[in-house]
Amino acid sequence: MTRLFASAIFCLALFATQFSFAQEAQFPLVKGFGGIFEVPDATERPDGSLDYYILVDMSTAAEDNAEISRWVDNVARMMNLHGLAGVSKDRMHVKVVVHGGAIATVMNNEVYQKRYNSDNPNIAVYKALEAAGVEILVCGQSMRARTLEKADLYDGAHVALSALTTVTTYAPKGYTILKF
Repeated sequence: MTRLFASAIFCLALFATQFSFAQEAQFPLVKGFGGIFEVPDATERPDGSLDYYILVDMSTAAEDNAEISRWVDNVARMMNLHGLAGVSKDRMHVKVVVHGGAIATVMNNEVYQKRYNSDNPNIAVYKALEAAGVEILVCGQSMRARTLEKADLYDGAHVALSALTTVTTYAPKGYTILKF
């Protein structure tokens, strides 16, 4: 009987161990996108008492225009990782400047469908990012090079003179620059 009891305890412990690794993705700041997971062993974590000033310099194109760009989703992941560590939405000051190959991610559905025969899957992510307080800026120079107008962008995007001047404006203000 003792042996049966020990086997049952072992099986229960094994099940509990497996269950602890089978987490579901979490979305603390950007709802529905950029899912992240708790890492109990992490000793390096964002500080919930700090304000984070981040400028994401996004120029990398999506691998497949019919799917959400991993780079757009990565902005949501970055936000959610900070949120998981206890950084509140009001302490996250994030701007994304979109240029170069990434410019397609900010096109409205009508323009996107003409170019890629697909709805723009990134708009929903950008909307969720905006709801979390992120500002989306689009390089006006990249727009001109691709014959895009403000009306060709999804309705939440803001036009900047250029990505170059956006970076040089926010770097001296203490923003950390992340290149995607």
